[in-house]
Formats: sequence, C-alpha cells, structure tokens
Amino acid sequence: MNDISSDPLDRNRFPIDEWALVEDEYTQGDEGVTETIFALGNGYLGMRGNPDEGRGGHSFGTYVNGFHETWPIRHAEEAFGFARVGQTIVNVPDGKVIRLYVDDEPFVLFEADILSHVRRLDFRDGVLSREIHWRTPSGKEVLVTSRRLVSFEDRHLAVIEYEVTVLDSDASLLISSQILNRQDLGDEYHAGMRAAADAFDPRRASSFDERVLQPVLRRNGGSRAVLGYRTSNSGMTIAVGADHVLETENEWDESSQIDDDLAKHVYRVRARAGQKVRLVKTLSYHTSRGVPPRELADRCDRTLDRARESTPEVLFAHQRAWLDDFWARADVAIAGQPAIQQAVRWNLFQLAQASARTDGQGVAAKGVTGSGYGGHYFWDTEIYVLPFLTYTSPNAARNVLRFRLGMLDAARDRAVELNQRGALFPWRTINGLESSAYYAAGTAQYHIDADISHALNQYVNATGDDDFMQRGGVDVLVETARLWADLGFWRSNGDEQFHIDGVTGPDEYTTVVDDNLYTNVMARANLRAAVRTVTALERESPVAYERMVLRLGLDADEVEGWRAAAEAMHIPYDAHRGVHPQDAQFLDKELWDLAATPASKRPLLLHYHPLVIYRFQVLKQADVVLALFLQGDEFTDEQKRRDFEYYDALTTGDSTLSRVVQSIIAAEVGHHQLAMQYFMSSLFVDLADLHRNTADGVHVASTGGVWAALVNGFGGMRDWLGSITFDPRLPAGWSELTFRVTIKNSRVRVDLASHEIVFTIETGDGVTVGVRGDRVHVPPGAPTRVALADQGPRITTRVPTTDDLRGQTRADGSVITASIPTISIDRFETEDETAS
Repeated sequence: MNDISSDPLDRNRFPIDEWALVEDEYTQGDEGVTETIFALGNGYLGMRGNPDEGRGGHSFGTYVNGFHETWPIRHAEEAFGFARVGQTIVNVPDGKVIRLYVDDEPFVLFEADILSHVRRLDFRDGVLSREIHWRTPSGKEVLVTSRRLVSFEDRHLAVIEYEVTVLDSDASLLISSQILNRQDLGDEYHAGMRAAADAFDPRRASSFDERVLQPVLRRNGGSRAVLGYRTSNSGMTIAVGADHVLETENEWDESSQIDDDLAKHVYRVRARAGQKVRLVKTLSYHTSRGVPPRELADRCDRTLDRARESTPEVLFAHQRAWLDDFWARADVAIAGQPAIQQAVRWNLFQLAQASARTDGQGVAAKGVTGSGYGGHYFWDTEIYVLPFLTYTSPNAARNVLRFRLGMLDAARDRAVELNQRGALFPWRTINGLESSAYYAAGTAQYHIDADISHALNQYVNATGDDDFMQRGGVDVLVETARLWADLGFWRSNGDEQFHIDGVTGPDEYTTVVDDNLYTNVMARANLRAAVRTVTALERESPVAYERMVLRLGLDADEVEGWRAAAEAMHIPYDAHRGVHPQDAQFLDKELWDLAATPASKRPLLLHYHPLVIYRFQVLKQADVVLALFLQGDEFTDEQKRRDFEYYDALTTGDSTLSRVVQSIIAAEVGHHQLAMQYFMSSLFVDLADLHRNTADGVHVASTGGVWAALVNGFGGMRDWLGSITFDPRLPAGWSELTFRVTIKNSRVRVDLASHEIVFTIETGDGVTVGVRGDRVHVPPGAPTRVALADQGPRITTRVPTTDDLRGQTRADGSVITASIPTISIDRFETEDETAS
C-alpha cells in the first residue's frame, strides 16, 4: 500500500461536498469501485451502487446479512479438528433492476450518448440519486432521474423512484421493472465474477459452481410479485417482493410475467414531450434459517402494504429523520478541511450502513456492500467497529454483543474439539462454526476470545449496562478465562511465570508462535476482567451470582487460579534493544528489507509462499503496536515510543487494519506528521481504492478505525476500565476537531482546539473525565473549558527504517541482517500479464 499525505481523488470527477459523495461524470473501467463506494445498506439489507438498468457492471450485488450457503471444506491432507463446513454469503435476487427502452432502443449506460451525468450519495438523506441527460441513437433527448434508499427505519424495505422525461419530442417508452435471480442466467454478471474469482486472492469470496437458490415459490397479482427460494445446503429461506405505482399524465398500459428466476412488471407508455413518467418501486426482503418461504412471502406482503399506505415522500422523510439522529450522536467535524470532512463522513456513513439494523446478526468484514471475505464476521467487529458503536450508538453495540453471546455454545464445542476447557470463538464465521481452512492464520488466533471480552467490558464500563453483564455477558468472561487458564502453562525459571504457546497474534505474517505479546497482554486483561466481574457480582448481586455459579459450575478456587495466571503472565521484553518482542523468537529472525521490495510484489501474501514470509521479521499489520493502544496503561511512554519505532519499520500495511492503529500510536508518541500520513491512507483506502480490492466491498473495520484515529488518536481519548481521559494531539493545520461520545447515557460534545479542549453536556447528567492527569467534572449547562499548555511530545526526526535496524546486534552478540527473497513466482501470471 502506498501511503498518502494529500487528497488522492480526481476532484473534476468527484467534487468536494462535505455531506455527500458526488460523481459529476460517467467513467468506465472502475465500476467495481464505484459500485462499492455508492452502495446502500442498513446492516441487514445491502444494495451495490449498480445502474438501475442492470447492465454494464462489475457485480450486480444485493446481500442480506447472515444469509449464506454452506459447503464442505476439502483439505488436501486431513487432520483432526480442521474446519469442516465453509460458509459464503449469497448474492440474492436483484430487485434493483428497472430497464428502459425509448422507441425500442435500450438505455445501456456504458453504450449511451451521455450529455450529462450526476450521481450523488447523500449522507444526511441516506439516498442514492442519479440524473442523466441521454441522447438516443435517433437524436431524441431524454432525462432519466432516480432515487434509491434502503430503509434504516424498516430494515426489510427498499424504495426506488425512477423518472423518465422525453424532453423534445413524443416517444414510445417501455419500462420493465424486474426481480432477477442471476445465478442461472449466464450473463455478463457471471463472466465478471468468475474472472475475479479465477484471479488468486484469498480475500475474495468463494464462488459457487452449482445452483444455490432453489425456487420454491412465485406469486403474482396486480402490480406485485414475490419470489421465494431455499438454499441447497444450509437450508436458509428467502422471499423477495416488489410492488409498483406508476404516475403520469401520458397514456399507458401494463403487463406482468413471472417464472422461477424472473418476475417483471412492464409498462408501455405513449409519452408526450415534456410529460414526466414516474415509477415508484418498493422492495421487501425477508430471510430465515428455517421459516417456510410462504410465511416469508406473507411478511413481504405486509412490509409492502405498509409502504403503499404511506407515500414516497414520507418514506424519504423518515430516512432523513433517522440520519438526523445518527449524526447528532456520531458526527466528527474538522473545521476548514472540506476534502477530509467529506471523506470522514463517508466513512462514518459506512459504519451506519453496516451496523444500524443488524438486529441479531454481526457486522461482516464488508458489511452488506460486497462478497469479500465471504460475508464472514471476524475480530474486526469487536476491536474496530464496536468502540464506535459503544460511544455513539450503544443499543447497536448491545445487539452485536448479543449476537456473539448467541455463539457461546458453539464456542464451547469448539474448545472441546481443540482439547481445551471454556470456549473458543471462531476466527471467521457466519453461523457460529469455524470456517477458516488455514488454521495457522485462523484458528490459532486465540486472541479473538480476549478481543470479544475486551469489547464486552468496554461496552459495560461505558454504558453502565450491568444487566447485560449479569444476563449472559459474565458467561463469556468466565468461559474465555477458562480457555486461557487451560491453554497456558506455568514455567519456573527462578520466578514462576505463566506462558501461552502455539498461537498467532494479529500479524498474520508470523504464525503459531510462543508468547505472542498481544495475545498475552490481552489474555491477562481478559483474566483480570473475569476475576473483577465475578467478585463484584458476588458482592453486589448475590442472587445473580448464585445463578451464575449454578449455570456455569464455577468455584472460588477457579477464580483464584485466573488471578494468579494474570499476575504471573509472561510479557516478553528485550532489555538489550529496549523493545517488546512480538513473540519469543521474533527478534532472532532476519529482517525483511521493505524499502527494497518493489511495489509490484505487494501485498506480500499474493506474491510469496507463507513459509518464505514466516522466516522474516515482517508484519502484515500492527501487533505489538495494537497492544500499546488497547492496553496502553500497561506500558511506559518510553516503551511505547521505542516499540512503535521498531515495528513501524517492519510493518507492510498489507492489511487495512494497520494504518489506523499506527496513526493512533504515532500521534501519542509524537510522530505527528507520520500520524497524519497514516490517517490519510486509512481515510481514503476505499474511496481511492488504495488496496486495489474496494470492488469486493467496503473495508468496514477500517472505517471504524478512522473514527478511532480521530477520537483516540488526535482527540487522545482513552477508556481505562470506565475512566475516560483525554490527551489531545491536534494535527498541524487543523483549527478545530469536534466529536461526541456517549458515557452512561450522557452525550458529551468535545471541541478541541490547539490551546484548549471544551466539554459540553448535550443530553443527560454530568460526567467526570481526565485531561492530562487532571480530573475535570463536566456538569450540564455551560461548556467546561480546559486550557492546553501544549500538544504533547512532537518528534521531528524520521522513524527508523530497516536500514537503521540492519547491523545492530542481538543480546547474544550476533549481527542483524536484512534482505528480501531473491525469487518469487506469481502463481497465476501469464506471459502477456508479465509483459504488461
């Protein structure tokens, strides 16, 4: 990934608008990217930003969170405990399609003579709109406008308003509104998707060779149609319904047709010059793990009935009202930086679209904007997305945590399969079962248990939702603590220490190691949280405590064992170099010379065998540095600086999860220019397609990381067991940064300038926070102002590189060398590709 320090967008095509992403000209060649960045969703239902007419795209995607197909994972060499069942999100029937013909000439965007084109994703209205001035082959000029929304208020509803006006003459119009199941059509959709699947990239979803959606229902009546399906293997069911209302003063007639994979309602309009034709199409999607499609079809009818009883104007107004409330809680404003402001709000809007109405599901790595990573849930949710939800939308955070809690029984079973006590949550999953076929970079990442516990504690501390902790949250803490106590072991070398071997940390370029620092630090926090919570429950809620003890079979000796393991946890430290080793053997490896690695060989995972990468000191993403952020009170300022500088030189940033964390710690330790550079790279990672895979969907965790870089990095906010502190680092050139956080039902507005930080209670009672070591009480009413003497340490020298690390000595006196592998073979290169 190439880091950037300035706005990378073509502003002739994408002009700056602080509250919208706007495209002022139609350009071919990057449809996959624009389909993603103009996608709509509500956390349950997602629609890619395809043209309404349903032709000429990269992938015509409509996705429902958690709706997936299963398939057997076939290992070349089997072993006990390997993941057995793969899960992949299904591209469901496409209800967006509205095809237009003028005098029997089809409107196909990539072939049409376009006189003007404007597309707008409005962050305040939650609407994707488009206006196109088209000249037909016969010379007639036609204005085509549309508005599309996926409702935040009713998660099963989408609305499309499609308008056509022939400007300069009469014409015959045909408008064909469709529900289209593309899986068996063999059209350009399949060609594009299969070409993408054939290119080696493990980040993409698995493709299906056989039919997934089996048709079981079709219903047609009046202006409404419903199609129903059941997946071949997972047995999930879905119904998709569409209803229509046509408004025009022109003469028109209508007809309909329905079969297993296509339902269409066709309008033939004898259009007069200047007379508008307006079609309102409402769509409903309902899914289930087992409810018959007939029942789901009835639910679709009820959703569509409610929409018909309303008006499009009311539905669009409700969308705006929902977002007004969202922005009142979640907006982050940067004064005088319009390009950055636009990109920030696009990222925050993506968080709303990925999480708002998950309602019993998790937040997938791509939300509902694409099929990347198979629609799976990872640790990304807990570490990068949940902090945003906890401090801005606590109810959404609670829903996501409840979803994890629902996986606890499956996690217990998985722990047993791996010969452990307690619970081991799946590394990647949709249905709760482990779906990672590569255990070294999947199942071995036991730290997911600690990540989930961290997010749970952070939520309860920030909200005061003790009821959630008592009604199941404590079960997660107990079972994950049991896992750590059983997975680790005691070793005596003078003083007894507790070690954890055979695990993988966040850095997937180093796998199955002993005493990974991140894992040990987070496991210690997990154990301490379990002890603290169980002890408090016994003291403050004896009845709830007794129920928990009976439910989980807990005894006091077990809790004391967790306490002892936490206090004796081995935290590796190399006194010779003054840094924390990423793991027990990491510092003994040769350095990978990143400066000498050509851009054509990045990301490393697409160009080098894992065994080649594993032999070197090289990081896919922040590992030790992430521990410095999440458990920063466990490290000194000097340790943070030295650790950051050492690992920064070795971090590729091949994962979009990395730069946001590097930005936060760079700001904290004083590398302000680098913090801004990493922030900008994260801010535009999808908008500018910096990782060259935006076509697969939005990097949702990175959008959460953008919020963290602003609030935790530049705003300097930390939450140490419910104690909120601020140590700001406002970037040079920024006059003011404003954000809001909700702390125990009180929404606090934070205004940060170079010389002061101002706190204002917008709702709720007062709060007490820390500002650079001083306690500050913030009562309701007038703003509370705190003067800032300076912006903390500011390091002007550059960060060390591998050249600086090369030639240093290890503790045993051996010299550190740096190189890159001399040969790499791209598995899928052809002669033509190599030549180009």
